[in-house]
Amino acid sequence: MSTRAGTPIEPPAEPGADVPAFLVRLLAGEGSVDRIDTHASTVLLGGDRVLKLKRAVRFPYLDFSTPERRLAACAAELAVNRRTAPRLYRGVHRITRTPEGGLALDGGGPLVDAVVAMRRFPAENLFDRMVADGRLTPALVADLARRLAAFHAAAAVSRREGGAAAMADLIALNDRSLRASGLVGEREVDALTGLFRARLARHADRLDARRREGRVRRCHGDLTLRNICLFEGVPTPFDALEFDERLATIDVLYDLAFVLMDLWHRGRPDLANLLFNRYLDETGDAPDAGLMPFLMAVRAVIRAHVTASEIATGRRTVQEAVALRREALARLALARDLLVERPARLVAIGGLSGAGKSTLAAALAPRLGSSPGARIVSSDRTRKRLHGVVPLTRLPPGAYAAAVSEQVYAAMRDEAAQTLAGGASVVLDAVFARPAEREAAGSLATACGVTFRGLWLEAPLATLTERVVARRGDPSDATAAILAAQARRDCGTITWHRLDAGLAPETLAGEALRAETPAADVRAGGRHPAAASLPGHASA
Repeated sequence: MSTRAGTPIEPPAEPGADVPAFLVRLLAGEGSVDRIDTHASTVLLGGDRVLKLKRAVRFPYLDFSTPERRLAACAAELAVNRRTAPRLYRGVHRITRTPEGGLALDGGGPLVDAVVAMRRFPAENLFDRMVADGRLTPALVADLARRLAAFHAAAAVSRREGGAAAMADLIALNDRSLRASGLVGEREVDALTGLFRARLARHADRLDARRREGRVRRCHGDLTLRNICLFEGVPTPFDALEFDERLATIDVLYDLAFVLMDLWHRGRPDLANLLFNRYLDETGDAPDAGLMPFLMAVRAVIRAHVTASEIATGRRTVQEAVALRREALARLALARDLLVERPARLVAIGGLSGAGKSTLAAALAPRLGSSPGARIVSSDRTRKRLHGVVPLTRLPPGAYAAAVSEQVYAAMRDEAAQTLAGGASVVLDAVFARPAEREAAGSLATACGVTFRGLWLEAPLATLTERVVARRGDPSDATAAILAAQARRDCGTITWHRLDAGLAPETLAGEALRAETPAADVRAGGRHPAAASLPGHASA
C-alpha cells in the first residue's frame, strides 16, 4: 500500500481514538509515519509496512460501526485481495484491550478493532499517478486486460446475484447516496435516476441472460485506477470491495466498467479503448459491448457520491473541499454524457500490409459511437483465435490459404454483426484486397441498419516494406515477400475513401472522421463535456 497524499500524524482528538496512535507507535521505529484518511479507512504507512483500519462509519452501502464488523471486514479484505495480490497482503491483526487499559496486537483481551497488514510500494506506482504522469503505457494496459480476463475467468460464478434486479438495486442505492451527499438538488437526482431506469429497461433482458450464462462472478468490485498498482513489475489490482458480497458479486463487464470509466474521465480514451478491446479479445464478450456506456455511467455516479462523502473526511482545507466537489460534479457530468445515445456505425479499414490499418483503427475507435468507443475486429487476431493460438504466435503459410481467409472474414463479419446489434460501433481491420470482401462489409452495414464507411490506406511500396520489416511484437505474420505478393495482386476498383498512409496517426484519424462521420456521432478525442474544466484535461 502507498500514500496518495500523506499527512503528518496528530494525536487523537475524540474519545476512543487511541487505536491510530497505538499503531503509529508500532510503526514509528521504522521512521516517519504517514496517514491517509478516506471515507471508509485510515491507512498508516511506516517503512515498508502498511496498517489499514476500517473507520467506524455507516453509509447506505457499508456498515463498519462495531469492532466485530470491522474485524470481519478485515478478514474478508485479506481473502478477496489474495486472489489478485497475494504478495501484497500480509495478514490481519486483532487489536485488543489490556487489563491496564492499554492496547495490544492479537492479545487476549476484549476486541477493540482490527487492522489489515500490507507491504508498502512507491506511491508513484499507483495507476492513477501513472496515468497522470503519462507513464501508464499501452503495454501495461494490455497486460492488465489479460490479467483481468484471467481473474474473471477463475472467479466464483453466481446465478443468484446480478442481473437486472441487482442493477435496479444499484440504481436505487446511487439515488439514495446521491441525495444524502447534497451534491446536487432533488430535481437533478430525479432526472438522472429516471434516465438510468429507462436505460435499464432496455438492457434488462441481456443482463439477465448474462447471469444465466455465468457472467456474474465474485469480482473485484472497486476497480478504479487508484486500486491498481505496478507491484514487482506486474499490474496488480488490490483493495477489492470486501464489505458487501452482493455489491462485489457482479457482471464481469460491470467490474471492468469502473476502470474504463476512470480512464475516460482522466482524459485517456485511447487507453480505455485499448483495455476494452484487449479484454474482449480474451473473453468473447464483444456481443455485449453495447452495455458498457450504461455500466460506466453507473460507476461514474458511484464515484461522484463517494468523492462527495470524502469532503467531510478528516481535516479538509477550503481548497481541498472545493476540489473534491468539483471532481464529484465532473463525474456526474460524465454519467450524463455516457447516457446520451449515439448511433452504432461500421467502419472498415483496408490496405496492404504495413499501411498502418491497426494504428489508424486504434486512433479512430475511441472517437466512434458511445464510450469506450468502437470494438476493433482485426483479421490478424481473428485468424489466431480461430487457430487456437495467442496473437503473437506465427502461423504456417497454410493458415493464409484463400479458403481459410474466407473463414476469417466471415468470422469477423459475424462478430461485427453481433456487436452492432448490441448497440456498439465496430471497426473492421483487414487487408480487404478482394472486391467481394469490401462489398460484404458494406452489405453487413446495410443488413444491420447502420451507417458505413470504407477507408483505404495507401503508401509507396518502399514505405510499406520498411514498416513490415521493422515490426516487432505484432500479431501480423506479414513479411516483405508477402507484401510484395499483395502488391502484385489486382485489388479491383477501390471505391472506399483513400487516405495517405504516410500521415501521422492522429492526423490520419482526423482526416478519416472529417471524411465520413457526422459531427453528432463523434467523440471529440473521446473526452466528455466536463473534461475541459478538469485539471490535466485538454479542451475538446
